[in-house]
Order: sequence, then C-alpha cells, then structure tokens
Amino acid sequence: MLLHSYNSEGGGDKEQNRSEMSLVFFEDCIQHLMRIARILKQPRGNALLVGVGGSGRRSMAKFAAYINEPMDTFQIELKKNYKEKEFQEDIKRLLTSTGLGENEQQFVFSDNQIVSENFLEDINNLLNTGEIPNLFPKEEKDAIIDEIADKAEKAGVKEKTQYYAYFVKQCRAKLHLVLVFSPVGNKFRERARQFPSIINCCTIDWYLPWPEDALYSVASREFQQV
Repeated sequence: MLLHSYNSEGGGDKEQNRSEMSLVFFEDCIQHLMRIARILKQPRGNALLVGVGGSGRRSMAKFAAYINEPMDTFQIELKKNYKEKEFQEDIKRLLTSTGLGENEQQFVFSDNQIVSENFLEDINNLLNTGEIPNLFPKEEKDAIIDEIADKAEKAGVKEKTQYYAYFVKQCRAKLHLVLVFSPVGNKFRERARQFPSIINCCTIDWYLPWPEDALYSVASREFQQV
C-alpha cells in the first residue's frame, strides 16, 4: 500500500529522482527497510549501508524516508566537470533548505559519487559538527541569519550572534546522512581510517548476500511481469 502511494506521488522526491520503484518485500528486505526507518527516526540519526552494488540500498533508503514522512530525499547529480565547487554548492543548497525549512531531509550519498576525496572531508565534517568550515561566504551567512531570526527568537535565542549557531543546530537536528558504500577492495578500509566520522557517527547496516528465498521471490516477480 505504501509503495503504491510512493509511486503514485512521483517517487517521493520533490526535486529529483522521481522514478518509480519496484521492490520485492521478502523478509531480509523488510528487516533492512525497518532498520533504516528507525535510524532516520532518531535525532541526528545517520546510516552507513555497506554492501555490494545492486542490493537495493538506495531504494530502501528512499522508501524509508517516505515511511517517515514528511521527510525529503536529496541526492547529488554528477555531471561533466562536477568537482568540489559544484559539490559544495549542492551542500549549501541542502543545508539552507534543511535549516530554514520545516521538513527533515535525508542526504543519500554513495561511494561511486566520490569524484574527489575532498567530498568525504566535507561529509566527515557534517557528521561530526553539522557544518563545513567556511562553506558560506559572509553575504550568504548574513542572509541566513536574517531569515532565521524570527524562528531563533521564538525558540528563545535572544542574541543575534547566536542565530547562525541556531541554524547549524537545526541542520544537525533535521538532516540525516545515509552513506551507501561497498566493502569491496581497500578503499572502504582506507576511508574509514581517514574519515572516522563515517563510522563513529553512523549506524552501520551490513547487506549480506540475499538468501535463496529472496532470489526466488525476485525471480518470480520478474517472470510474472513478462
């Protein structure tokens, strides 16, 4: 029922990734889905989904966010010459909409989107402190302070010098990072050592090979659609 609603509403994303999903809810899939949904429900809940490609990690993350509505899903879109500058512009847009908006947001980020290891430095900072140092230039930071002033005052923040700290607090409270990484090769181990927050600040969900009954369920669905 929920999956039908998700697909009928255009994929649950307001800005991107609106394609419909065709999920087969075998037992292992449901367990992973519920784990992600519970993580997203927690204050500052972030997840690290570890498994090989094609195991449905991103699809389940998007659907878990839909279960926890109102929660939007944000993903970057790699284009030609997409580098650190473009990545930080996307992060600024994400943080602005999260800190100033009403809904919680899920940021799904996979290891095949790591064009530069500097991306992970920013992710590490977001997980650890909720902000990226010197991300916003002064004029953009001042605009954020002006826009959040009323909300900050209603929340009991009286000093203008604390408005930006309140904005960061809102981002930490309402933004959930879901990292989709593969354990294959040495990269995962190296990145875990170099950027410890992706381990320390995330709840890890390991995706083991699907059991035979799961493969049978998926195959049966495919044959039914032929």
